[in-house]
Amino acid sequence: MAKSTISPTVVERMTKVDTAWLRMDSPSNLMMILGVWIIKPGVSYKATCERIEERLLKYPRFGQRVQMDATGATWITDDDFKITRHVIREKLPASARSNPQKALQERLGELAMQPLDMRYPLWDFRLVEQYDGGSALMVRIHHCIADGLALIAVTQSLVDGGTEPPKRRSRRATAPGWQAAAEDWMSNTLIEPITLATVKALEAAGDGAAHALGALGDPRTVIEALFEKGVSKGMSGSADVARLAYQVLRDGASLALMNDDSPTRLKGQPGQTKRVAWCQPIPLDEVRAVGKALQCSINDVLLACVAGALGQYLRAHGDSVAGKEIRAMVPVNLRPMEQAYKLGNQFGLAPVVLPIGLSNPVERVFEVRRRMGELKGSLQPLLAFALLAVAGVVVKPVQDAMLNLFSKKTTAVMTNVPGPRDKLTFCGSTLDQTLFWVPQSGTVGLGVSILSYGGGVQFGIISDTTLIPDPQAIIDQFAPEFEQLSLLTMMLPWGE
Repeated sequence: MAKSTISPTVVERMTKVDTAWLRMDSPSNLMMILGVWIIKPGVSYKATCERIEERLLKYPRFGQRVQMDATGATWITDDDFKITRHVIREKLPASARSNPQKALQERLGELAMQPLDMRYPLWDFRLVEQYDGGSALMVRIHHCIADGLALIAVTQSLVDGGTEPPKRRSRRATAPGWQAAAEDWMSNTLIEPITLATVKALEAAGDGAAHALGALGDPRTVIEALFEKGVSKGMSGSADVARLAYQVLRDGASLALMNDDSPTRLKGQPGQTKRVAWCQPIPLDEVRAVGKALQCSINDVLLACVAGALGQYLRAHGDSVAGKEIRAMVPVNLRPMEQAYKLGNQFGLAPVVLPIGLSNPVERVFEVRRRMGELKGSLQPLLAFALLAVAGVVVKPVQDAMLNLFSKKTTAVMTNVPGPRDKLTFCGSTLDQTLFWVPQSGTVGLGVSILSYGGGVQFGIISDTTLIPDPQAIIDQFAPEFEQLSLLTMMLPWGE
């Protein structure tokens, strides 16, 4: 085994946003990012332990455990760190020989509902050395450590040729001047002041006002009154920042007052069992060609396929979807990717409404394009980030009440992450497939992941079995939906 690179004992206060994710665990939804690598040919347990210990512990957060207290949480170096506690050898049952993918999916579903041990750093890898002619490496990382976008940097450090996180990197050295200036403005003028002003207002307002935030009345009235009370008690910061924060909180209340989703069998009270499923990759060049022909983005095409697959699933169960639409919360990165190695959570949530009731695939793509265009330039992701900062400082019941405002309006959480065009290698073997699922919160029982990697696009589903017992039935609709869209695109009268 490689020599541990755990740094000397460090005590560091957890950020408010990360604290919100730490406290968001519930019996139906654990706040873990779940993933799996399919590696061919297989890799050994010894080599996997050495690689993970050598590379992952360069990020100090992975050597720290969490200690909670009445006001939040603290990161503390785990002085008794053992790599074998976090990299575990597993075997699938003998019955897996006939259908190894199904057995792996069942195991991932089980792991999605097994809490990580709070006595140690909140992550683990589980290696199935013999899996379908290769190996399968399953990973669980608690959301309080980092968001999915930041973990891309971690992934890049684990593969062959990966580099350790930089101690310091200039954004302007890797980005055009206008882009660097825009990123600085976003970080310094918006994200940090809004978060700080929001938290200060809440703290100044006192516990009584904080509890009022969880009331069932009009959130706009409650939040505006809360902020005014905070300002009157001498909240520090410039008047401009105060006005900006006031506007953000007011608009944040509007975000919380979104219309309800159309009622479907996809939404309801989840249980405590999950399943995962995924499809074989769709060629990315084909997706790009359809998008170019329809003058839409690749993202528009993929989201339209998601809407179509969900609509077909509901029709197959005898449900009418005419005129119906559902909302998916999509994470939006708020950090320069050059800073992703710092980990933590710095993303917002954009509500994307999927037109599941449109049966014509081309019409559906155009409608998705129109709706995505309306979201461009929106402050909604930033507002969601600010509200998470508030959720990190209020008592747990109030946090739950705030977050339930979102889950009541949402059917799914959906991620769309572009990965490397060429396949990577790990310990000398090819990383053949890579899949991941972000957690759902509150009563949301459906997660959809879209990942482009190695020239293909894969769709993954994680679902609560009370609401969606067989997520593979949704997955099986993705390829037909894209094929139908591709065929109709070719049949359009382009010469007229």
